[in-house]
Amino acid sequence: MQHGVDLITTLAAALGLALFMGLIAAKLRLSPLVGYLFAGIAIGPATPGFVADVALADQLAEIGIILLMFGVGLHLSLEDLLSVRRIAAPGAVVQMAIATALGVGVATYWGWHFGAALIFGLSLSCASTVVLLRALEERGEMDTINGRIAVGWLVVEDLATVLLLVLLPPAAGLLGGGAPDAMAGETNLWPIVGLTLAKVAAFVILMLVVGRWLFPRLLFWVAGVGSRELFTLCVVATAIGVAYGSAKLFDVSFALGAFFAGMMMRESEFSHRAADESLPLRDAFSVLFFVSVGMAFDPRAFVEEPWRVLAVVGIVMVGKTLAAVGLTLALRYPLDTALTVGASLAQIGEFSFILAGLGVSLGLISPDGRNLILAGALVSIALNSLVFVSIEPIRARLGQRARSLDPLAELPPDVDDSRLAGQIVLVGYGRVGSRIGEKLLEWGAPFVVIEQNRELVEALRSRDIAAVCGDASEPATLAQAHIARARALIVSTTPDSCDLQKTITTARRVNPAVDVALRARDEAEAELLESQNIGRVFSPETELSLGMLGYLFERLGKSG
Repeated sequence: MQHGVDLITTLAAALGLALFMGLIAAKLRLSPLVGYLFAGIAIGPATPGFVADVALADQLAEIGIILLMFGVGLHLSLEDLLSVRRIAAPGAVVQMAIATALGVGVATYWGWHFGAALIFGLSLSCASTVVLLRALEERGEMDTINGRIAVGWLVVEDLATVLLLVLLPPAAGLLGGGAPDAMAGETNLWPIVGLTLAKVAAFVILMLVVGRWLFPRLLFWVAGVGSRELFTLCVVATAIGVAYGSAKLFDVSFALGAFFAGMMMRESEFSHRAADESLPLRDAFSVLFFVSVGMAFDPRAFVEEPWRVLAVVGIVMVGKTLAAVGLTLALRYPLDTALTVGASLAQIGEFSFILAGLGVSLGLISPDGRNLILAGALVSIALNSLVFVSIEPIRARLGQRARSLDPLAELPPDVDDSRLAGQIVLVGYGRVGSRIGEKLLEWGAPFVVIEQNRELVEALRSRDIAAVCGDASEPATLAQAHIARARALIVSTTPDSCDLQKTITTARRVNPAVDVALRARDEAEAELLESQNIGRVFSPETELSLGMLGYLFERLGKSG
């Protein structure tokens, strides 16, 4: 019996060549992503030799995006997302407008009509969430405030792009499109805008009300069965099923649907296990995203239109970056945050391809124009890691000076000195830290909060709570919290182990008598930290079991 093997052939060619080219890139001290992109070019239709199935590769890449965004949701709570809304929402909208204007200006100079120029500009305005997440994970910045701001920024961009994808077909006639189904240019756009916003709102409400209740219970029930494969299947099926359902029922992108599913499942005590179980699949399929980018690209653009490619790369990697840095600084965030956000946006990816493809189908932009966008994506993705590397010396050189200009990086001068002797230094004011802080207020115990979220620091100061904005692993931040005179240091967050060690080492150098209590992510990390004898370690599993045992002993005592 003859069977079709297109899927197996595409997987074997894409993954095998990606491994080979990725190893070569790593040996040359380049990001493996560069190798994945060149692997895609090698098996794409624009180069001689074997040609993989482009349509299948695109669908496999979409699975990678779904699993990746689901994983992000498992690490980023709704509270984390809302905590950065004051910078992410205005920053993303204004930055997209600036990048679109730059693209429209350049394309108009080339003689393109307005519709083509607008599609071109919009395609250059939205960065790739996949590339950003890989960069943040490589640098261990996913759980930092800078990482949350960058992710929140791109989530807003994704939402805006979803709206654009819905509005473009009815507006194509007005923009000069020639596709038969785009001739409804006189259609009133307001009902379409209203319907789109209503669908997105309905999806978000459904996830917050039903998903937040259902998914943690589903994960708990499946975990109780005791089958590892069923647990993994539950995680993957939820991610892909919600992504598909959100796209079909609410016209929300696969990526956003999976992201919200992950955020709701984060409420489960098994969220860390879910992230670990899906990691191998997530990594394997995300590689296919970069391979699919290379497959869609025609390298002749580098030879036939090098100056135009250079202009596209300039808008993406220079124009967008400078705009993001300027906007972040204008919103009164420190230089370190501005540089991280700017580097994060110095690339384009999946939504750019979708916009460009829709533009071609609507007759708004030519295939050559789409290839220019792909060229910009290829170069910007390949060079994005170098942008992150290049900002490190700037951080080191200007970081202390920028900090000295930040009013939130220092305690207000009106904080009474009596509150800065024998006080408790509380690192982090999230779910755990806020509960500790409220109890300290109730007891009348003096304390100083160290928190990286600027909005939270401002809110605490409005309540007359002493708070400093900064990284607790930096000596200057601990000095502002007057660690030298503190009674105790409480680390209520779960930072990177290296940062935690640096924080405690610095604190004990200036105050050897300070008591230290810290929070571990899980039992394994708790054992590691306890072996280093750096303070009293609390883990969720241990404290939960002690609480339940205490309850049990109390009940047994009453019954006896």
